[in-house]
Amino acid sequence: MFILFTGLQVNAFSQNLDIDILKPINKNETGFKNKYLELNASSVTAVSIAAPVGVAIAGFIKHDKKLKQDALFMGASFLFSSIVTQSTKRAVNRQRPFETYSFVVKRDDESGGMSFPSGHTSSAFCTATDLSLRFPKWYVIVPSYLFATSVGWARMYQGVHYPSDVLVGALVGAGSAWLGWKAQKWISGKKEQKKKVTLQHDRY
Repeated sequence: MFILFTGLQVNAFSQNLDIDILKPINKNETGFKNKYLELNASSVTAVSIAAPVGVAIAGFIKHDKKLKQDALFMGASFLFSSIVTQSTKRAVNRQRPFETYSFVVKRDDESGGMSFPSGHTSSAFCTATDLSLRFPKWYVIVPSYLFATSVGWARMYQGVHYPSDVLVGALVGAGSAWLGWKAQKWISGKKEQKKKVTLQHDRY
């Protein structure tokens, strides 16, 4: 009974903290924020697909195997992130803020499904992390994460996600990209090691 009571209290505290943080973000409306954040959030899927496709095209034009491999693993990371996000949504089955609280303003006409975690934020942070790991230049990292952060902020401003949805979405996206990058490095390392062994064998 004590564990159950404690769990309910922690859950209630988390929910209260979530809505307390969400309120000021959601209520301060301006025309500029409406247009900018709507465009920001609605472009996530296109950007997430365009990033690996663009890298792949560059790889084919330059005949660069590394870029082609980058594109393949970026696409795999995006797919993995989407699967994890959608599976978690169905498992947790959390309603969106505007459905639970009447004072939360909904500014996205296309939001359906469950709230936790944020799919838009997951995709945005997956793409930002993928690009930052493979092209570690400030002019890639800064715009990428500014875009991803704006997406997370937009989803709260639009009343369709809690801060915890956005935080976990960011972790899922960034984590998926990091795992994909590590897998790519591991496979590349294995191939290089095999080449060295083959060369040594040919010498003898």
